[in-house]
Amino acid sequence: MIRRAFLALAAAVLATIFAGQPSFAEDKFIVVQSTTSTQNSGLFDYLLPIFQEKTGIEVRVVAVGTGQAIKNAANGDGDVLFVHSKPSEEKFVADGLGVSRSDVMYNDFVIVGPANDPAGVAGSKDVVESLKKIADAKAPFASRGDDSGTHKAELRLWKAAGIDPSEGSGDWYRETGSGMGATLNTGTGMGAYVMTDRATWISFGNKGDYKVAVEGDPILFNQYGIILVNPEVHAHVKADLGQQFVDWVLSKEGQQAIADYKVDGQQLFFPNSDKGSS
Repeated sequence: MIRRAFLALAAAVLATIFAGQPSFAEDKFIVVQSTTSTQNSGLFDYLLPIFQEKTGIEVRVVAVGTGQAIKNAANGDGDVLFVHSKPSEEKFVADGLGVSRSDVMYNDFVIVGPANDPAGVAGSKDVVESLKKIADAKAPFASRGDDSGTHKAELRLWKAAGIDPSEGSGDWYRETGSGMGATLNTGTGMGAYVMTDRATWISFGNKGDYKVAVEGDPILFNQYGIILVNPEVHAHVKADLGQQFVDWVLSKEGQQAIADYKVDGQQLFFPNSDKGSS
């Protein structure tokens, strides 16, 4: 009786000590700072269960514009950065905030527009010339205006066209300050041209009479990269778990999973990790 009472008391004490303490399984997760395009396209909904089933690691995604994702990661609010603005990613690593950067996958940007095509750009493969026509016609153009990877790419194209779109801000040029899906909704609602990544466009469910107007220009190439946040800068970064995710995404299995993801029979992302053959 005394022994049983002692064992029961010991069990109760241990239960009290460990109550409220997260188990290893509960703590086996990472935070990935990423973009709205990887989320809106449904890619993560497809990829992450495969990874979790294999490793037991839960991935919690914060989907914002690339600029904000980089700021969040720089502040230590994430373990992995998965975005699409290569110059900004390379600076992140050069500044010591990331361990290293690797190519993951690519697709392309397109400009979509209404059936009446007020700027006469439908069918063009010259995005710079198309932007000049849009500006000359003062045709409505909806921009994300949020420092995302798509917005950064858009601004580089306006610059190549020799145009400062901010001069038309509030008139023909509208900055939504929103993610890609929300900007597409705004653009289609106001009859505006919109530059979007193709994956989000394919997945977008409110197309109406909109079609891809401009595509196929090599400068519309859209590369994604992945970076482990530097644990020497932010000691709480789960470097081991984060590296497992990075390694899997870049592996043959992860790259094949990216290639396998399709919407309406269309492949949205094209893996191009140089480690994908291993």
